[in-house]
Amino acid sequence: ALGVGNPTRSSMLPGVPTIAESGLPGYEAYSWSGVLAPKGTPAEIVARVNADMVKVLSDPATAQAMVAAGAEPKPGSAEAFGAFVRGEVVKWRDVIKKAGIKVE
Repeated sequence: ALGVGNPTRSSMLPGVPTIAESGLPGYEAYSWSGVLAPKGTPAEIVARVNADMVKVLSDPATAQAMVAAGAEPKPGSAEAFGAFVRGEVVKWRDVIKKAGIKVE
């Protein structure tokens, strides 16, 4: 591997630099997944689901299984994840516009 697209080095390939470290500052392109809820979901439900997800993702056996499958669990707050998703929308919207990508 020449580099990883994550913002930080992968725990699965710690000796492989990020693309940004390899000479393309700011480069970030990687897959991610998360749990989302419809707009208007009551805050207490969001908080409960988030707390349950953090508990599951923080379990060593679960984390180990996810890493073995190629995923790196990153439990955190619903607010932080929301900010991340909003940032991804802006980033990729701009890439799509600049590249002139059209839906066919």
